[in-house]
Amino acid sequence: MPHTIHEHAALIVVDVQPDFMPGGTLACHEGDAIVPGIDQLLRRRLFRHVVATQDWHPRGHASFASGHAGTAPFQQIELHGHPQTLWPDHCVQGTPGAALHPAIDWTAADLILRKGSDPQVDSYSAFRENHGPQGTRPVTGLAGWLRERGVDEVYVCGLARDVCVLWTAQDAVASGFRAQLLWDLTRPVTPGGDEALRANLSEAGIGTVESAGLQA
Repeated sequence: MPHTIHEHAALIVVDVQPDFMPGGTLACHEGDAIVPGIDQLLRRRLFRHVVATQDWHPRGHASFASGHAGTAPFQQIELHGHPQTLWPDHCVQGTPGAALHPAIDWTAADLILRKGSDPQVDSYSAFRENHGPQGTRPVTGLAGWLRERGVDEVYVCGLARDVCVLWTAQDAVASGFRAQLLWDLTRPVTPGGDEALRANLSEAGIGTVESAGLQA
């Protein structure tokens, strides 16, 4: 079904990095399946503005299970008063697994936003970090960057559908933007939660679109 993109829309490509691909340290289910479609979408130049986010953690990040004795990856703890999933070490600054995926032509991106670089604070969303020691979620500056360029709607794709992509779309709406999720160009950490996720998106006023129907 055709879906027309207006001139005030931007594309946000979330965390398409080797560590989230099969064989990576935090592999998403079929994460590599979205790479050709995202590359093709960027080459079509349908969006005036393209943002790519890059998970960019220092070694020993607080979200890594390896830094918490007696814990295992995917276990939940409390961090700064809020639930925190502990992850395998991933997207460590300067490592090959943290690079933007080399099979994608990133020249269409006019902003590369690195997130998760605070050693004590996780960062799922492109718009805000997770809760920090002050009890707040610090902004990344993306909302202001988009507004200065006249953007009022965002299309979100990338990894993972049920974590960083979801949080980015939710925070986009909370920041006053309309949001669409490019469903076929996302994948979850693990399958099985898509039905609940679709309901969550609908309740938040976030649309779901297939990339094949996009047109300028």
